[in-house]
Amino acid sequence: MYTQNVSDEPSNTMRIDDHEGTQTVNYSTSYHEMVHDLAGPSFNWSHAERPTPGAENLYDMLDAASQPLWQGCEKMTKLSAVARLLKIKAEHHISEKAFDEILQFCKDALPSNNCLVDSFYDTKRLMQGMGLPVQQIDCCKSMCMIYWGDDSELTTCKFCGDSRYEQSRSDGRSGVPRARKKMYYFPIAPRLQRLFASEATARHMRWHGEHVSDDIVMQHCSDSTAWKHFNDVHIEFSAEIRNVRLGLCTDGFQPFGQSGKQYSSWPVILTPYNLPPSMCMKKEFMFLTVIVPGPTNPSNQIDVFLQPLIKELQDLWHDGVLIYDISTKTNFKLRAALMWTVSDYPAYGMLSGWSTHGKRACPYCMDDTDAFQLKHGGKTSWFDCHRRFLPRGSTLRSDKNGFKRDTTCRKGPPKLKSGEQILAEIEALGLMKVTEIEAVHVNKEIAKYSGWRKRSIFWDLPYWKTNLIRHNLDVMHIEKNVFDNIFNTIMSVPGKSKDNAKSRLDVKDICNRPFLEYAPASNSYPKASYTLDKRKKEVLCDWVRQLRFPDGYASNISRCVDSHKLRMFGMKSHDCHVFMQRLILIAFRELLKEKVWIAISELSLFFRDLTARNLNMAQIKLLHSNIPKILCKLEQIFPSSFFDSMEHLPVHLAYEAHIAGPVQFRWMYPFER
Repeated sequence: MYTQNVSDEPSNTMRIDDHEGTQTVNYSTSYHEMVHDLAGPSFNWSHAERPTPGAENLYDMLDAASQPLWQGCEKMTKLSAVARLLKIKAEHHISEKAFDEILQFCKDALPSNNCLVDSFYDTKRLMQGMGLPVQQIDCCKSMCMIYWGDDSELTTCKFCGDSRYEQSRSDGRSGVPRARKKMYYFPIAPRLQRLFASEATARHMRWHGEHVSDDIVMQHCSDSTAWKHFNDVHIEFSAEIRNVRLGLCTDGFQPFGQSGKQYSSWPVILTPYNLPPSMCMKKEFMFLTVIVPGPTNPSNQIDVFLQPLIKELQDLWHDGVLIYDISTKTNFKLRAALMWTVSDYPAYGMLSGWSTHGKRACPYCMDDTDAFQLKHGGKTSWFDCHRRFLPRGSTLRSDKNGFKRDTTCRKGPPKLKSGEQILAEIEALGLMKVTEIEAVHVNKEIAKYSGWRKRSIFWDLPYWKTNLIRHNLDVMHIEKNVFDNIFNTIMSVPGKSKDNAKSRLDVKDICNRPFLEYAPASNSYPKASYTLDKRKKEVLCDWVRQLRFPDGYASNISRCVDSHKLRMFGMKSHDCHVFMQRLILIAFRELLKEKVWIAISELSLFFRDLTARNLNMAQIKLLHSNIPKILCKLEQIFPSSFFDSMEHLPVHLAYEAHIAGPVQFRWMYPFER
């Protein structure tokens, strides 16, 4: 990636940083090369006339790359100055008005014969040749459909009948019709084309196929079983190592903040996995592809807005696009495939079509689940659902006192379904895509007796059913939720602890734990072994308040301590990540009973080993066999209300890591940052 060598003094060089070192490039020629890379090898610079507006923009940029900022200036050209100012504007979030004033000040301070642009408007006109295409697509206000493809000429929604445009002006004058809602689509092919148009990235797009894969240690997704299986099934695609493997992520965010207008927008981001670990998942290689408008969560209707993307992915799979690879000086037909999606748990349900609520919330166990609804707490519990994952000879399977009263376990783990089996099940049920008429009614009826809510639009991709992993469980959010439940229960945080009067009543009904039952003599419930008294809470809060970390290791967790209420608040996902993996073993070592501390410590070490940058295949198999034992130890300690779906999902995380590779390529941290 191009990065400017910014210092107090002007510089006539640029640095190209990659994982193999830093190259210094002559500043006077780098912008010429950038414009030539942008145009591509087929562009004819020798035309007597400038044939098209697009070509006109490229010529203007080439002229600007050659024109000194003022007569006699040797260190800066018109294009380099404008590009540098735009970089400053973007990094420091400078408003357009402030940017205009800065330009005017610079223009006045420079020699009178300078050629610096006058305004942000002129800046955009100069740089528009570097821009990437964007499509504005009108949408139904109720998110029923988009006016695209065969429906582009419609003026009313074919689902709900709402008008496409705002009502006419009250004064009766005609004007340009204004859509009631719009989405934005940024085609992916031009972005992929630019990866091969730059010397800084083109050669790295072959890394996944050229590096020596280790059968013992996985350092990249290309070392995983899922990647190799895809290569074996789609031999023609994998024969060209420059073909791109993509990952998709989506998540909602509030552009106006928590205190502003309540508006939720959903960006959809694609990222290429061809790059080496030092470059993969970096901000520069995350391509905003779709912006789903608000103000509310699109829920299952997100497929409506994914139609242009799925259509382009189909085209990139079947036909490809002709691209010039500057690293080999050759043209080739680029194809692309979507490997999987990355999202939090609610978005997992939106993208996959499988409900992530209720007894069938687990997308691996699906209908073969032992989850049940608590009588007093009213919520779904996965208590005593993990003995089935233990080896057949485990003594815990025959334990009648540590889990559900007088209950043994003879069941084996649920059988995992392949993509072909799942697609056959969806088609047998008669599920419809949300883009089809009557889909809402039909899918709603099927959802009454099935965990499926729709036929996901991703099944339209011809290779989707062959993928071993289609949707990833997000370790980031799962780890945070598990930590929150453990910490809040240990600290007895009101409203957040899983240990309350209703949970004790459920324990009395389900388990043989008289030491947790109501004590009439004291007119209260006895203190549990997994909770701290007031003195120990004070010790813990004082310890956390005094914690200091090296710069860049973690945020200031001490700010999250509430000394009055003896709890933690405002902890972000990474704060929970650090506490869960590095601090929880120390924090509770002398405060909890040994049995409780050991179980929590083993869970902490599980997450630490799971999220290692390099995964040893033997170690990940060991994690897969150990996590059911760890969860069973927790079930022998904590109440049944503690085990919601987030406490169940870790049993499947080691399997996903074994199949799909290191977690850092499949969790939400890179996207949310």
